[in-house]
Amino acid sequence: MDYHPHDEIHDSYVAFPAPEPRFRFRRAGGPVLFFSEYPQALAFYIEVLGEPGYAEGTGTRGWIIGESYLTLLRGGDGAPRNTEIGLVMATPEEAERLQAAFIAAGGSGDDPSDQLMYEPVRFCPVTDPFGTRLLIYAPLGDQSGLA
Repeated sequence: MDYHPHDEIHDSYVAFPAPEPRFRFRRAGGPVLFFSEYPQALAFYIEVLGEPGYAEGTGTRGWIIGESYLTLLRGGDGAPRNTEIGLVMATPEEAERLQAAFIAAGGSGDDPSDQLMYEPVRFCPVTDPFGTRLLIYAPLGDQSGLA
């Protein structure tokens, strides 16, 4: 990633040059969410995302999210807590549209806002009806030249 100077706030949070990674990652695998209320959780996510592209048995469903998957599994104790699932959208408008779909389906969320998360982003947080936090966001401005 090429360094593009930002303001002092950005520079105070982001290391430059970036530290060398200790491992050669291809990408992070998609999040896997366990729900004890699986039928209700599955119905909620289908309402927002549409039919899953992957189905295994009666307790595994998954959606392609960019280059990864979002997978729901039957089981666990309650719903995922103490975690946040990041969904990076192509545009700020698409981030707001997805947040609105989650809220319309029964989720909750704060108003969209502009924030700094390694880069300037449109920040559209939402919490599903089961308490799982999803952070929907998209880069702001001209991001050409950024990897």
